[in-house]
Amino acid sequence: MALSALRLGNAWARIAGLMDEAAETFVRTSFSSVVRDNWDMAVGLMDSGGRQFAQSSRSVPSFVGTMPRTLSAMLARIPRTRLQQGDVLISNDGYLGTGHLNDITMVKPVFARGHIIAWIGSTFHATDIGGAPSVEARDAWEEGLTIPVARILKGGVENEDVIAFLEANLRMPGEVLGDIRAQFAMYDQAEPRLLRILAEEGISSVDELAAEIFGRSERAMRDAIAAVPDGEVTDEVTSDGFEHPVTIRLRLAIKGDQLALDFTGTGAQIPRPVNSPLNFTRAYSNYAVKCAFDPLTPNNDGSFRPITLIAPEGSIVNPRHPAPVWGRHLTGHYLPMLVLAALAKMIPDRVVAECGSPLWNVYFTGEQHDGRRYVRMFFMNGGHGAAASHDGASCLSFPSNVATQPVEQFENAVPMLVTEKSLIPGSGGDGRTRGGLGQRLGFRVIGEKPVTATYRHERVQHPPRGLLGGEAGRAGRDLLNGTQVAAKARITLQPGDTLTFETPGGGGFGPPGERSAEARAADQAEGYLA
Repeated sequence: MALSALRLGNAWARIAGLMDEAAETFVRTSFSSVVRDNWDMAVGLMDSGGRQFAQSSRSVPSFVGTMPRTLSAMLARIPRTRLQQGDVLISNDGYLGTGHLNDITMVKPVFARGHIIAWIGSTFHATDIGGAPSVEARDAWEEGLTIPVARILKGGVENEDVIAFLEANLRMPGEVLGDIRAQFAMYDQAEPRLLRILAEEGISSVDELAAEIFGRSERAMRDAIAAVPDGEVTDEVTSDGFEHPVTIRLRLAIKGDQLALDFTGTGAQIPRPVNSPLNFTRAYSNYAVKCAFDPLTPNNDGSFRPITLIAPEGSIVNPRHPAPVWGRHLTGHYLPMLVLAALAKMIPDRVVAECGSPLWNVYFTGEQHDGRRYVRMFFMNGGHGAAASHDGASCLSFPSNVATQPVEQFENAVPMLVTEKSLIPGSGGDGRTRGGLGQRLGFRVIGEKPVTATYRHERVQHPPRGLLGGEAGRAGRDLLNGTQVAAKARITLQPGDTLTFETPGGGGFGPPGERSAEARAADQAEGYLA
């Protein structure tokens, strides 16, 4: 029986609110700064068939985009008939999940009347996952600990074997297990509230509500695609790569109410950790289409039914195991920009120029003065690409939506000082609308022991492109004590050393000659120009 608009709207608002409440519970009870401050996590709800239904509003797009496929792989290993109330499944296999080992996905079945009626899933980034992740990794086994599909909770009781295995392989087991147990608390809160919402709204199952939402979201996406004339466009983008640049090619076709993305012709996988597994490739490609065509309706399985994707096996956007994938975002984060650049030839008013992504970050590892080990990650963003209607924002994370950790909290956790955090004037690409500025961050070792810094950055050799006559943003740079160094490296910092990162600026949109005199004057007054 179809739900009335009133019942549907009320039930959907409560479910969406529940997902945000669950995410807050996870964040507020977490142990790590990467969850607590960066929000590098996701909480999602799937129907009984494991189809993406709802998620917290600050979920990372790749996490919610891969969660249903991870659940499918989990159930191939442990069928639903073997699950019981209180079980929680876990895995971090990059090829089954979000693309690399640092992201741990867990899923809990929700039971009612003896049957599974839904699944609550969550994913978070663990800064340490054992091993020694390195830009030099040549296969997946060098990249850390793989957690095969397992039950970390059995009937609500922790699986001591899985816990012991994790404790023995992690440098900071207390932090990682703290985040895992924070999710247990979140499940315990969300499950009964979900059942109460269904009961109070008079809805027999999640599937009943999901079917309505899926159908409406699918129709909205199909209508948005059908409103654009049929056609086919191509584009390509070149990443810095390692020894050699890598080209990613896209053919985008619209026919009726369907859209196809074809990455045939893209460069082959390489023995370096920048390969993007198919799950990650699909998630961020679909995300770009959703942003351009139908950004306002609920994001779920129905939204993506009109989209098909072809990614040749063995390419850098669909590698074969055991290709290394630790830095898969160095390829995957190019994909939304590539999709939008292609769509600029069809719907230029709904896209943005290339952003200063892929996301930049750095891992610092070392010892405190008392001998305790630490592993800390710091995110930093480049400028956002300009759009037809407005300038790009400075230092905005896209396509990932992680937040930035407060400097003071970082300095309190490690023997390092942030010497500078400032915008880089003139780094945004010129155009009718201007790209956002990049930023400069400096990190100085103030402790008495060496610190290992591991980072892998893009847009150093190939800066973010402008669109439709706009100019490219400024390329990024990495400097050690003022001297430029490799953008993908693992180096040892001595006491007193300063490592400085200059993130890329966003691309401009439209010819620079069309920028208004008023906008030029504002650029000058606000210090945006070099």
